[in-house]
Amino acid sequence: MSMYEDRAYRQLPIYKKAGEIIQTTSALIESFEEKDLADPIKGLMIENAMTMQAKIVNAEAGDFYSHRMDNAVLIKLAARELRSQTYLCEAMELTCRDYLNILREEIEEFRVLYLSWVKSFDVANDIKDEWSID
Repeated sequence: MSMYEDRAYRQLPIYKKAGEIIQTTSALIESFEEKDLADPIKGLMIENAMTMQAKIVNAEAGDFYSHRMDNAVLIKLAARELRSQTYLCEAMELTCRDYLNILREEIEEFRVLYLSWVKSFDVANDIKDEWSID
């Protein structure tokens, strides 16, 4: 039975932290002041938060190093984008700076877990494909 089938990925600390980031992001965007650009920013922020967790599941569903690394890069980009969006929210005065700092702290905790998780990937377990960079 694969990790995906038995849902063991749900026990991973990085998966759990990603879930916390989704919850924090959801609460944060509910606190936004109503401004013209708030709705698009809300959508982008929750999309990035959800992408992080979805790509963890995808990476855990396939055991090949290149597949896992493809997903890891997308997770990193979504996390960095979400963090950047907190600075945009601050500049636009959409919510309290303290709330934004809570999300930034969670993203930093996620980053530490991410580094550990990526180091656990087995580089020897891979197959070459037409996209491989040698």
